[in-house]
Amino acid sequence: MAYLTHFILLLLINLASSQQISNTESSSSTTTNPTTTEDCNNRWIYIRNLPSRFNLDLLTNCSEYPIFDDFCPYLTNHGLGQKTHTKSRSWYRTDPLLLELIFHRRILEYPCLTNDPNVANAVFLPYYGAIDSLKYLYGPDVNSSFLHGMGLFDFLQSDEPGIWNRHMGHDHFLVMSRPAWDFCQPLDNDPPIWGTSFLELPEFYNVTVLVPEGRAWPWQEHAVPYPTSFHPPNLACFEAWIQRVRRSRRVSLMLFAGGGGIGASPNIRRSIRTECENANTSMTKDNTGYSQICHIVDCSNGICEHDPIRYMRPMLQATFCLQPTGDTPTRRSTFDAITAGCIPVFFEEMSARSQYRWHLPEEKYPEFSVFIPKEEVVFKGLKILDVLMGIPRSEVRKMRESVIELIPRVIYRRHGSSLGLRTKKDAFDTAIDGALQTIKDKLNDLSEQ
Repeated sequence: MAYLTHFILLLLINLASSQQISNTESSSSTTTNPTTTEDCNNRWIYIRNLPSRFNLDLLTNCSEYPIFDDFCPYLTNHGLGQKTHTKSRSWYRTDPLLLELIFHRRILEYPCLTNDPNVANAVFLPYYGAIDSLKYLYGPDVNSSFLHGMGLFDFLQSDEPGIWNRHMGHDHFLVMSRPAWDFCQPLDNDPPIWGTSFLELPEFYNVTVLVPEGRAWPWQEHAVPYPTSFHPPNLACFEAWIQRVRRSRRVSLMLFAGGGGIGASPNIRRSIRTECENANTSMTKDNTGYSQICHIVDCSNGICEHDPIRYMRPMLQATFCLQPTGDTPTRRSTFDAITAGCIPVFFEEMSARSQYRWHLPEEKYPEFSVFIPKEEVVFKGLKILDVLMGIPRSEVRKMRESVIELIPRVIYRRHGSSLGLRTKKDAFDTAIDGALQTIKDKLNDLSEQ
């Protein structure tokens, strides 16, 4: 089954790639094409032609890492996964690991592709680095994790090396769909610890890397949103969802969708669970205006990961969605909450504010989110409920509207979407804008040295 899926994906991606580049290259000679050469000034992207061993062939191993997961069922629809139900037009069982495949498919629709690397403002590497890392993280090559990416570098040096050498990789970018922490093991660690050394390789220092979570002091990576399960195909589906979000009755004050927090050691998730249990027994609708003070959606053992119905309906009914840190600071749930019009509540700066600067402008965080330092909650007894209840209802309404305005920027619309929907920049479009600007700034800095 995996081989059949791979074969179909290979055919479709190759076909889409050749058609899109052909259309783009001829756009300057037709008056009916909405993209003009002027529109593409400083925005030309060249997609590096990589052997399939660096991308689509890796998908054939989708069931070979039982310690991790079997992601074969989620390869359908170019990585969006299966539809949540047969009549769904916008909702899929999307696995975040497949952001590389989603991005690859979407970039084939980018209106400013060129087949001439010498005129390109940026070079995209369709390398599925996170999927390739699984053999080092969970497979037989765990003791060779320092080799992650070296095969790609050798290829770039041997096949048309002038493309790389033109700017020594400063104009190259790629997507890796796991947190940067998974790729920054020091090269001199012996024995190896968790992770690979991709981001520690001097060979790739100049490359811009898009990841769902960056480090506290990122060198070459930039954070982009985790993919949610909402991928509308047209403007009508998108606007229908926005209307549903606006009309939804918010009967719960706050919601936490996740696992953990059941151990004895003090941590933010345990504090949230304890406060929720106490609040639901001591507070009533008469003195709060809410039918439920705190709603916990138990997502232990990954049961929610591919089942958005479990958490999206409760999120639509909640005013605030709590986003405590887990194994790493960021959460896909942040973007699920925004998609549901639920105001995110953060407990660490690294959870979002210092991460997604392209998609969630840092200066606007007070307009669409609440920040409560986790130390105040865990060790000093600050009640989350007191903070949230202290926000005036009029301010809450303004914040929710600001959250709704962010929805287009944090979702990945479906490939092949309507022209009307393409007028709204989504997470992919915003990431491309950010990558192009980053590369432009780097090249300008180099020219001034």
